[in-house]
Amino acid sequence: MGNYLFSNYARKPFEIMEGNGCYVTDNHGKKYLDFTSGIGVMNLGYNRAHLNQVLAEQAQKIWHTPNLYENHLQEVVAEKLIQEKDYLAFFCNSGAEANEAAIKLARKATGKSQIITFTNSFHGRTYGAMSATGQSAIHTGFEPLVPGFIYVPYNDFSALQEQISDQTAAIMLELIQGEGGVTVANQEWIQQIVTLCQEKKILLIVDEVQTGIGRTGSLFAFEQFGIEPDIFTLAKGLGNGFPIGAMLGKTALGEAFGPGSHGTTFGGNKLGMVVASEILDSLSSEILVASQQRSQQLFAGLNKIKSDKISEIRGKGLMIGIELQPDISVAEIVEDLEAEGLLALRAGANTLRLLPPLIISEEEVTLGLEKLTKVLEK
Repeated sequence: MGNYLFSNYARKPFEIMEGNGCYVTDNHGKKYLDFTSGIGVMNLGYNRAHLNQVLAEQAQKIWHTPNLYENHLQEVVAEKLIQEKDYLAFFCNSGAEANEAAIKLARKATGKSQIITFTNSFHGRTYGAMSATGQSAIHTGFEPLVPGFIYVPYNDFSALQEQISDQTAAIMLELIQGEGGVTVANQEWIQQIVTLCQEKKILLIVDEVQTGIGRTGSLFAFEQFGIEPDIFTLAKGLGNGFPIGAMLGKTALGEAFGPGSHGTTFGGNKLGMVVASEILDSLSSEILVASQQRSQQLFAGLNKIKSDKISEIRGKGLMIGIELQPDISVAEIVEDLEAEGLLALRAGANTLRLLPPLIISEEEVTLGLEKLTKVLEK
């Protein structure tokens, strides 16, 4: 390949050329069962005829109109996301942008500057989202960061309480830390945070960029925790490969984002909106129920693997982390799986991350488990 790109990605020596359902094929003709979903993006799988069709139909009409004019498709998608809940939506192009919007809204609505996030969190690579991210490796070389962010240990309420001040605008968290190693929030801890936020009039921001759009078995992960955050963010699965982000905030916060307060050139463009609308229609309760059955099948199969390489298996829905022993290289395991025709991811310090499409079949889960068993028991 040429040398015209920055080397900020450690790329694999193959290119994915096409995809169908839960499979992709590379430039050497090798076929892989994809347990990455393009890092949690292709929730409905590859090359879906109905998604291709709505995108092609809209492309024949108009690709782009600026946000100076009405956009009925944004209203349609917002209504499908909000359902009967009390939110307003803002559309952008990525998870990082959605989190930037959430951070700006929280500061503007409260008039306070401090935002508490968590160690090993990941919220994006733009300056605000990177500053919200509790990983020093992602900050290195980019200081000074945006001020006002405090990082506390995940699932530790007393450590959080110690950092609350009269300048705390918001607490921002993932209900499952994806990039940080597929660490699931403790239910009791989340309830304590909700109570604290209500008592102290602090906004709760939930980053659902990776956990949203059915990934954990419900449309949003927060539904399984029995909460309604003040602000939440979406991207990844919302566009099934088309770049879309969304920030949703409680209606009461609407005044803080008046005309001219925040904006985007491409956010909420009509190509993205028709795709998102079709995805939300397609993400039926049948798919969510089936994905939960496949989740149970996958967890059951993983727990049967007899391997001293595994230290812990955790996750929710089809967002699964296999923590490996410290002396095992997750990068080598990922390579061995690729040789077997299975794509997987790494996360955190030493976690093998599995994010198969929600449409995966029973037979495909069985096949994936066979490949995982072969590599992990080797």
